[in-house]
Order: sequence, then structure tokens, then C-alpha cells
Amino acid sequence: MNFRSTALLLPLALSLSAGAALAVPKAAPRYATFDHSSEALADKAAAEALWAESLPVARLSKLYPLKKFGFVSEVEGGFDASKTCVVTARAMLLPLAGKSFIFKPVKTATAYEALPNASMEQCRALAKTKLRDAIQAVAASLLPN
Repeated sequence: MNFRSTALLLPLALSLSAGAALAVPKAAPRYATFDHSSEALADKAAAEALWAESLPVARLSKLYPLKKFGFVSEVEGGFDASKTCVVTARAMLLPLAGKSFIFKPVKTATAYEALPNASMEQCRALAKTKLRDAIQAVAASLLPN
């Protein structure tokens, strides 16, 4: 190998190695999710985290393609006159039209509970627990045993 061929190959080798070092790993595929919860009981970031940790995307995406289906969650409730916290959480699998959800639920799971003499913090914790229960129930119902 002479000096000229080495001079041509060296910049090419350096650019290839620099490109490999800067390569960013691909993000894991995710379903589209939307949270329509009461701000007082649940925040959107917590709902997103629950969806991310509860959905077995690799298994589900074989039956329900990522581009055709998405998930919606909803937490509602509050306190009654006797200071009882009442919470209802619902999780649904819905078809997608582009990036929009079509409200024709494929699967729905609902969890609810009442907690007497609860503080606002206890009510929020109950809401998170019920949302987790609903999400896990809808995910489990979608997969064959």
C-alpha cells in the first residue's frame, strides 16, 4: 500500500468510526397513550409512566399493531359529604386514525373504590393504585394465556 492510498483511506476510516461512536440507539417502540384524568387526582406524567411499565409492547404489538391502536386512561372522583374518597379509574384500548383516537373501545377495564376519612394525599394514592389496576387488567385481557 502506498502513501496515496493510505491518505485516501484514513479520512474515510475516521469518519466511519466517528459516526459509529455518535450513533444513538433507537428508542423502544411505544403505543400512543392519552390520559383524560381529573387534575386533582392524577397527573399525566404518572399515567404515562404506568402505561410504559405495564404494557408488554413486544407481545401486544403482534396482535394490536402500534400504528393502529392506542390506549386511553381516565381517573375521576373526589370526596363526598362524609369525607369519603371515591375513585373510578378506566383504561381502554382504542383504534387509531392517524394520530387521533376513535372512540370505539376494543377492550375496557374499570377499577373503583371508596376510602372513608381520607386525606387528599391518600385519595391521590388510591387513584394511582386504581389506575394501575385498570391498566394491568386491560393489558392482561388482551394477551392469550
